[in-house]
Amino acid sequence: MQRLIECVPNISEGRRPEIINAVASVVETVEGCRLLDVDPGKSTNRTVITFVGPPETIGEAAFRLIKKASELIDMSKHSGEHPRMGATDVCPFVPIAGVIMDDCIKVARDLGERVGKELEIPGYFYESAAIHPERKNLAICRKGEYEGLAKLSTDEGAPDFGPKDFNEKVQKTGATAIGARDFLIAYNININSTSSRRANAVAFDIREAGRITREGGKLSGKVLKDANGEPLRTPGSLKSVKGIGWYIEEYGIAQLSLNLTDLNVTPTHIAFDEACEKARLRGIRVTGSEIVGLVPLKVLIEAADYFLKKQQRSTGISESEKIKIAVKSLGLDDLAPFNPEERVIEYLIREEGQYPLLEKNLREFAEETASESPAPGGGSISAYAGSLGASLSTMVANLSANKRGWDDRWEVFSDWADKGQNFQTQLLALVDADTAAFNKIIDAYGMPKDSEEEKEARVEAIQSATKHAIEIPMQVAEIAYAAMQVAEAMAQTGNPNSITDTGVGAMCLRTAVIGAVLNARVNANDLKDDDYVSSILARCEDLVSNACKKEVEILARVDEVLGS
Repeated sequence: MQRLIECVPNISEGRRPEIINAVASVVETVEGCRLLDVDPGKSTNRTVITFVGPPETIGEAAFRLIKKASELIDMSKHSGEHPRMGATDVCPFVPIAGVIMDDCIKVARDLGERVGKELEIPGYFYESAAIHPERKNLAICRKGEYEGLAKLSTDEGAPDFGPKDFNEKVQKTGATAIGARDFLIAYNININSTSSRRANAVAFDIREAGRITREGGKLSGKVLKDANGEPLRTPGSLKSVKGIGWYIEEYGIAQLSLNLTDLNVTPTHIAFDEACEKARLRGIRVTGSEIVGLVPLKVLIEAADYFLKKQQRSTGISESEKIKIAVKSLGLDDLAPFNPEERVIEYLIREEGQYPLLEKNLREFAEETASESPAPGGGSISAYAGSLGASLSTMVANLSANKRGWDDRWEVFSDWADKGQNFQTQLLALVDADTAAFNKIIDAYGMPKDSEEEKEARVEAIQSATKHAIEIPMQVAEIAYAAMQVAEAMAQTGNPNSITDTGVGAMCLRTAVIGAVLNARVNANDLKDDDYVSSILARCEDLVSNACKKEVEILARVDEVLGS
């Protein structure tokens, strides 16, 4: 399993591509680290760089990036819309795959010590890497921004690492914040105004911190204070949201610049909808939005489900269709095209050639199957037949959800379509898994057998690969049989105009069960674990019997509807 940490440094340069490219390019000089995205902003004069790597080397890549940025960016000459305090303003680490937050904290703390000692750049640890609780909040670390770095020599502003004075070198590099956090979405919402003041007002309506409370609720009113003399605040409508408003000259519009710090509390689609409503109340219209940097797939999928449900439409559709709906619903293509292949994290980090059969078109798949190569064989074809059966059942569920006059039943059919889509996705993944399992057996038989040790290792590898080659088709059989429940439900309650599609889907699923069982049985002949083989063969018998029975029941219903 991959062990990956994401690093998202923000550098204080968004206008000179030669400097941006020079800073970003150092990432891939470190083994195992991969540059995923470089997202510059001219008005903010800031670039968000995203890369991934294993915990063992990602800190080195971040160190080289911070070093290069400190050499090429002079903070004494910097200006931009976004708050900032250093050439590398922030450098957070985010757990992505096979790691936990503690791994990110260690990388962040080790990096900070190196940056302070070797580069003589001061800085603060924030979020989960914070040493001082109050510095978990990045805004506290960055208080006063670059112009306020005289605070380094004070007790309150003393850095967690690096020099404690605003010396000549620090005047050039500024300070940096290094942290560890969960995934954060930097999310800008576009409005039909050029007024940063109005954008700010909407942002204050939304953000958790809200705004300072004034007498009479007027901007000119006296600031109201609590018993301790601290200004009272009127909280905004959304938790785990930070935000300001600004004018972006390159686009000629004002935006709400939001940070969504906990997507489980306030996901992107809720922030967008709330912005639309708060803007409307102020006579402003939201025209679209943009996500800065990369986005997890689930953000788009959840947004699509949210908007589909608002429309009373089925959510049981393909991933690619959901992404299109999310992009259009959030207006992510308002300012520039949104290419999921370049913006979705999971798409960027997936391994090349992971699904060689699924990447073929129908003709190529058929021709590959017909070739003299023994794979793909019956196991992969069974999985694909099952995926087609699940797809047909899902189609009927979607047609039923959208059938005129059945509006009160759309949620029931949407749930069935979701189940069918899930079965289809699992079965498609097993198309390549079955061929890969067969290839493992071939590899095991090809192992050397000159010595006793080699013979023993070869036998063990063959047995292990054979067991795996049984488990994969058994998964196909189990999932295909489970998917027959969708076909059965659609035969009984689905759109009668699609009853034959339901029947064909049931036959495909029954074929998938029987075909997968045949492959499990043939491999079981070569396995020496008698108890395991006995249990597998018993399960095979049950699956075939039950699948055939279920198919007969579904086809009987098909005949009944056709006869009527």
